[in-house]
Amino acid sequence: MAKRSKDWNEGLAEDLRDTEFAREFLLAAMDEGVSVQAALGKVIRAMGVKEFAERVGIASPNVLRAIDPSHNPTQATLNRLLEPFELKLSLVPIDKPKGKHAARPTPGARGRSRAWPGAGARARRKDPAPERPRAASR
Repeated sequence: MAKRSKDWNEGLAEDLRDTEFAREFLLAAMDEGVSVQAALGKVIRAMGVKEFAERVGIASPNVLRAIDPSHNPTQATLNRLLEPFELKLSLVPIDKPKGKHAARPTPGARGRSRAWPGAGARARRKDPAPERPRAASR
């Protein structure tokens, strides 16, 4: 990672206090693959943890815990932290390239298949499973 000058970091921290700039920063960070916690941590620390905590109605220690990478906040907590930026976590479908499809495994195909657990185990046996004796019918 490139070293940043002190002035650059101070300028960024000042810009991040603006809600609209912070929103764009968070969106750009997500596009770059930065974790939600890391990006939120940068923004929240720039705005001031106490001030931000009062704004979202969460105690300061809980805000710090939510942005700590060693903790795993709930989706509801992250959405509360994203609310001032008019953002929320959601799932969206990935655009698939047209004309290319992944091959689907077929039942009984050699090898393990996640779609059909154990399907490959019978195919790898050298001898078929022995027949079970049937109860005599009366």
